[in-house]
Amino acid sequence: MPTLVTGGTGFVGAAVVRALLARGAAVRCLARPGGDRRNLAGLDVEIVAGDLTNPASLKAAARGVDALYHVAADYRLWIPDPAAMEAVNVEGSRAVIRAALEAGARRAVYTSSVAVLKPNADGTPADEDTPTTETDMIGAYKGSKFRAERAVRALVETEGAPVVIVNPSTPIGPRDIKPTPTGRVIVEAAAGRMPAYVDTGLNVVHVDDVAAGHLLAFDHGTVGARYILGGENLTLADILAEVARLRGRRPPRVRLPHGLILPFAHVAEAIARRTGREPFATVDGLRMARKRMFFTSAKAERALGYHARPAADAIADAVAWFDANGYLT
Repeated sequence: MPTLVTGGTGFVGAAVVRALLARGAAVRCLARPGGDRRNLAGLDVEIVAGDLTNPASLKAAARGVDALYHVAADYRLWIPDPAAMEAVNVEGSRAVIRAALEAGARRAVYTSSVAVLKPNADGTPADEDTPTTETDMIGAYKGSKFRAERAVRALVETEGAPVVIVNPSTPIGPRDIKPTPTGRVIVEAAAGRMPAYVDTGLNVVHVDDVAAGHLLAFDHGTVGARYILGGENLTLADILAEVARLRGRRPPRVRLPHGLILPFAHVAEAIARRTGREPFATVDGLRMARKRMFFTSAKAERALGYHARPAADAIADAVAWFDANGYLT
């Protein structure tokens, strides 16, 4: 029986697909009609056209499946219509999980995010139990993911849905074709187009380790529990320094105050509203950057046997892939 993966054409989803194929699973991927399918090229997967906002397509995709990995999400730090993100991330998550379970799937893994968790104000790593409310969410993406995880928990609590939740931190590595917001930072830095930076911090993890964590959660996770799938806590300055070292460049030395960049972010968003192109700097992104988004994966390590490689390896693989695929020219 096949395993259904949503978001298999995307960054994390493609890594999950490869991890499943490596263990011999039959994989079916839900993919939007006309979407970019380069991440599935050459893989022995069944592709079913559909959309998280189309319930009929979800029922067709879920027919006869044994398991579900719901990885797909609308991940943008700026969006002209937040209602569209809500429809995908919240309503779409509820609909695809129900469709898979009604079709006979015995278990599901839902890909949430550390975006739904509140970083500790003192910079110490937060965990799955750090107190967080919806008012702590900054921007449409974080808000929608918070409500989506809440909806998934409701399915577990009220309908007995056998779902395990994983919360990846900041994945980087190969096949970031879009690229993600963090991938864009690495591209700009590797190409020598980032002369300055802001003081922030991220938990960096290799995308393939996140994928392995998904499979561990399916095999060993407790239904209804959530597990942070992270790696190493680094400042942005440390990340940029490692990228510069790999490229034989000098790292940026100018640290910009958040308040200095904020007016430029407002201008960038105004331009984006006219052009429809996502701005490089966003107001919500700068608001989030005021905090060091440090997390710990101790629970996943203890309960699942999860392990992440050094962040330097993840950065190296990301830079090498972007270079090999023409992103740095």
